[in-house]
Amino acid sequence: MEKLVITAENRNAEETSAKKILEEGSIPGVVYGHGFENISIKVGRKEFLNTLNEAGESTLIDLKIGDKEIGNVVIKDYQVDPLTGAITHFDFHKIKMTEKLIVNVDLVFIGESSAEKNEGGILVKSMDMLEIKCLPKDLIQEIEIDLGKLEHLDDMIRVKDLVLSDKVEILDEEENVIVSVVPQRSDEEMEDLEEKPEENVSKVEGAVKEEEEVPATEKKAEKK
Repeated sequence: MEKLVITAENRNAEETSAKKILEEGSIPGVVYGHGFENISIKVGRKEFLNTLNEAGESTLIDLKIGDKEIGNVVIKDYQVDPLTGAITHFDFHKIKMTEKLIVNVDLVFIGESSAEKNEGGILVKSMDMLEIKCLPKDLIQEIEIDLGKLEHLDDMIRVKDLVLSDKVEILDEEENVIVSVVPQRSDEEMEDLEEKPEENVSKVEGAVKEEEEVPATEKKAEKK
């Protein structure tokens, strides 16, 4: 893969609001790292989105701020407007080639499951990325999951089934299921589920106490 390069501009957070930067067609962000002084920057929206699509969060990017070479960074995080879906801020992590990184790597599903095709199973993808730890030079952009290994109903691929370089450590639990093929429910089973009455445990003597009303101020908003 050709080395990715992105050019940013310095920004003064006190002089330029994030809202104004977004209205001008750029995205505000920050560069930080171990032993590296934080720098507030902005990048053109189109350039950032193109880089994100190519690099994801596990590819080295050569960052320049104006004419100054900053060196290798990775996209550590970004925030999205919950209403519009537009990216509103990003974090670049300045890395040292001698220090291990923890990044998320996308899972790419390839092939076809014979259990799904021939036995009428339903393919269930439980994970779409894995967290790995490795040196920057050993970073991988994606991990392929071969669906051809799912030959029969109830077959599954777990984290422990993956074979990667010994230079790459997977941090997710080994027993976590990545993808599986489950049998379809019959019409009778679906009807039973729909008709099964819900048990009202509040009517069971001594089972529960009367519910206490929770003040509205204690209800937490969902966080992405």
